[in-house]
Amino acid sequence: MTTETQLPQATGSCCSPDGSCHDGANTEATAGAVTTVYRVTGMTCGHCEGAVSAEISGIEGVTSVKAVASTGEVTVVSEAPLSEDAVRAAVDEAGYELAGQA
Repeated sequence: MTTETQLPQATGSCCSPDGSCHDGANTEATAGAVTTVYRVTGMTCGHCEGAVSAEISGIEGVTSVKAVASTGEVTVVSEAPLSEDAVRAAVDEAGYELAGQA
């Protein structure tokens, strides 16, 4: 099963009651996909999660991103292993810091 996950656009308040800007987009791995968990510092709310997710989603080959501010973890599913430099650049562009893989 191949799924393309698009991050929903936030409407109204930037954060839902659980602190998430999105509805728990599917992060289930697809056949042959690579799942990597990164640690990102500085995320504090759903808006932060959305900013990091949006930037990482722009990396070629990324099919799913789920950022969790409370743990600082960002789970990325991609078609092939990603360059850590590319992920670092995306996280920096969002205004946060990549601490490395979790």
